[in-house]
Amino acid sequence: MHTRIAHRPRRLRAGLAQLAFMLAGLAVGLAVPKVGWGPRVASGPVTDALLSIGIGLLGAVALIFSLLFLVVQWVTTTFTPRLMLFRDDPLVWRTFGFALGLVVFCITAALAIGRRIEVPALVPLLAMLLLFVLIAQLRTLLLRAFAAVQLAPALGAIADRGRKILDSVYAEQAPGAPVLPPAQTTIVWKHPPAVLQRIEMAELIDAAEAANVTIVVHASPGATLHRGSRVAAVHGGELSEETVLRGFVVGDERTFDQDPLLAVRLLADIALRALSAAVNDPATSVQALDELEDLLGWAAAAPLAPLRRTDGDGVERLVVHLPEWEEFLRTGVDDITYAARSPMVITGLRDALLRVRDRATPEHTTALDKRLARLDDRVAEL
Repeated sequence: MHTRIAHRPRRLRAGLAQLAFMLAGLAVGLAVPKVGWGPRVASGPVTDALLSIGIGLLGAVALIFSLLFLVVQWVTTTFTPRLMLFRDDPLVWRTFGFALGLVVFCITAALAIGRRIEVPALVPLLAMLLLFVLIAQLRTLLLRAFAAVQLAPALGAIADRGRKILDSVYAEQAPGAPVLPPAQTTIVWKHPPAVLQRIEMAELIDAAEAANVTIVVHASPGATLHRGSRVAAVHGGELSEETVLRGFVVGDERTFDQDPLLAVRLLADIALRALSAAVNDPATSVQALDELEDLLGWAAAAPLAPLRRTDGDGVERLVVHLPEWEEFLRTGVDDITYAARSPMVITGLRDALLRVRDRATPEHTTALDKRLARLDDRVAEL
């Protein structure tokens, strides 16, 4: 039996939003010329103006695509190919969809006017108002693009998204860890490799409650699911593989939806690229360490337990395994430690880990001490 896997790419949602804008432009363009109240103006100049605006706005559409291409290319080559904040920014696709909707409105309204001698003054007024809104959106988009290609705003945006994810997946832990009955069903990934982007928790909790079972997800969001790997288990009863996998949203790349390690990975990537022989920019690496330190400090002070969710009666229905402290250190510290050759970076990383240690819980200090001892040896060699 074929198992349905949920692929819900952002491109599909962006396309649907653009279609909605265009349909709205079509409906308004057909309806507004038929308004029978209010002052009226000659139709000839209005038709010419609407056609000029509609055709001219095609250039704005091309500008948005060009801007998207240039920013994505710059970020990919300068920071890391995994950084797609600007590409996935809803403002980009909302502005693009709004521009398309305005084009459809202007052309539709011009055609709807036809041979009318007069039209409501609302038609040109609405066109101008929508044009001003588009100009405001384009200005905001240009400022957002300018910030996306600058180092400090990019690092800050990554860290902000990382903190939000850490707060959402680690901060709200259900108390206690009840002993689960034996696993009745093991869910194995039988498809080509894919990235687990998001877990539809409400959907899985409802399914588990209906079957009176507990679902344990062994793959954390952001992990790559490999063919033959165990990704989940059902405890206390039976639940079909299709039902469990229906709650997995997979794709080709990691996203910020629920991935606790993505921000750490991106900041470490930027620091490593700055340390490469081709770039050789240790100051950029140290600047990335400043944001990385804050995320590691948050993780060092948190319990980092699996995410547990209960139903309305307080019965545990969903357990999601999340990255542990060692994974945060491997992702954010180890590669930089081995790649660093600059005294600025080595001492900066050691000082950052010392500050992280001040915030760490006792169970997290042992792993930190191992990294600090290694860095102390590197500092002694300088």
